[in-house]
Amino acid sequence: MNLTSAPSNHSIDGMKTFEKTLVVVLDSVGAGEMPDAAKFGDKGANTLAHTAQAVGGLHMPNLGALGLGNITDIQGVPPTNAARGFWGKAAEQSNGKDTTTGHWELMGVITKQPFSKWPDGFPPEIINEFVRRTGRGVLGNKPASGTQIIEELGPQQVETGKWIVYTSADSVFQIAAHEEVIPLEELYKACEIAREILDPYRVARVIARPYVGKPGAFKRTYNRRDFSMKPTGQTVMDLLQEHEIPVIAVGKIHDIFAGRGMDRSVHTEGNDDGMVQTEKLLKETKNGFIFTNLVDFDMLYGHRRNPRGYAAALEAFDAFWPRLTAAAGDNTLVIVTADHGCDPTATWSTDHTREYIPIIAWYAGIKTGHDLGVRSTFADVGATVAAALGVNYTGPGKPLDIFEEES
Repeated sequence: MNLTSAPSNHSIDGMKTFEKTLVVVLDSVGAGEMPDAAKFGDKGANTLAHTAQAVGGLHMPNLGALGLGNITDIQGVPPTNAARGFWGKAAEQSNGKDTTTGHWELMGVITKQPFSKWPDGFPPEIINEFVRRTGRGVLGNKPASGTQIIEELGPQQVETGKWIVYTSADSVFQIAAHEEVIPLEELYKACEIAREILDPYRVARVIARPYVGKPGAFKRTYNRRDFSMKPTGQTVMDLLQEHEIPVIAVGKIHDIFAGRGMDRSVHTEGNDDGMVQTEKLLKETKNGFIFTNLVDFDMLYGHRRNPRGYAAALEAFDAFWPRLTAAAGDNTLVIVTADHGCDPTATWSTDHTREYIPIIAWYAGIKTGHDLGVRSTFADVGATVAAALGVNYTGPGKPLDIFEEES
């Protein structure tokens, strides 16, 4: 497929359509506890509000002007009566609060049966088969913080050459290995083996967690890779491909969807790189869907309960916003959203938090922005992507009320 082919000029029921649509997922930037948050142990969570409070206020004038401060109370980002964008928030219908569940729902796949979790570590039938097929032993096999378990077991891993295996409150089988002890390709192959073993157990993701350095100064690298289950239904990305509309994945989107529903994938090394790569793609791509994940909010700051770092990352994205809109040009719909929360001030755990996700929508020439309300599902984002690109979509979710009638 030609990723820069001429755009199709179809529309749905006379609504305005676009040459390109960009969805940027600010990974874990939640907008307040959902009504069922207590069932997930997350009563009171609000990633945006609490991050702002922790640092004495956020400086986000660009997204603030689009209506970000209208979604939830964000110190330093006041509400506006003259928003230049559309704003709202969405509830999660799926039974979960993890990355895979959130991204799948954004693209129209609702997960009612939750993925399996392993609070006591993985049973012998899983670990023994993994050891047999990879030829290396296992250290750990328990829930843990990734940085802490590498600090704890890294010296032993370097000495023995065994895998460090751990999990969390999410449905994950994580494998850590020092890059100078076990080559990356061997680590990735071990993850593929684990993926095959774990599919029947409904484990959402196998994650390669390579690290470098010496004891006392180990550091995880951006050579992380996720090996997800394949989506259990048709995604909006699949639908776009059926209509020969290019789909480009940026960051860990490729891994979350097991490589399905995309024509091209662009690896990134953190938020800054992800923003620059997205800007570049907006400039060089004539039509299609660009789907970007910015992972640092979650990986570096949310799980590590670092509100100051989280705040700096939010402000950095806001400062980059004019570059994205300039690259988007006159015929691109841009949606900024999230996949779950990860409140960096939460004291009850270091895991994700069950929250609404914010939705900000923008395109050049908006006459009047307005409140999109509280959406009943993340899938409204995917439904909007399909409608914006002129494709009839019949899955979960409804398009956002942002389309002006074509004359």
